[in-house]
Amino acid sequence: MLKWISGLFKALNANQNPAEMAHGFALGVMLGLIPKNNALWYLVLVFFLFVRINKPTYLLTMLVVSYFAWMLDPVFDSLGYAVLTLKPLESAFAFLVDVPFVGFTKFNNSIVMGSFLFSLIIYIPLFVLGIFFVKFWRAKIAPSFIRSPFYKAVSNLPVIGKIFEAFEEKF
Repeated sequence: MLKWISGLFKALNANQNPAEMAHGFALGVMLGLIPKNNALWYLVLVFFLFVRINKPTYLLTMLVVSYFAWMLDPVFDSLGYAVLTLKPLESAFAFLVDVPFVGFTKFNNSIVMGSFLFSLIIYIPLFVLGIFFVKFWRAKIAPSFIRSPFYKAVSNLPVIGKIFEAFEEKF
């Protein structure tokens, strides 16, 4: 975990493309929101591990969001139920349930369907927000943090100092 946090700070301060970090952030939120007891979650996880994204951002965001995702279950349930009971789509969903592998994705579960649709809807706003955050971090936060007395005092601690080494590489 410490290695992931250190990798996140290194990527934030390095000359890495902000879109890679924003993509990792948005996909981490997507996987954090989807329940983990279905094949859909594993398909998304494996498919996006081979895409050019920042993996520490992806994994840390997924861990943090999945810890709090249960709070949105009522929203996911109502959204998923609304989509699954749409009259024009009922025959398509009935056909998909009979396909052997598709049943393992548990898309017919209202919480799985709702969380998947919700995460698809918020993907682009999170991507744009992630790009703006990385640019703001590099321009404003990191340089002022390096000059702070807090940084100088805490960077001498053994465990925290390893994380703060990422700041020193760029600034």
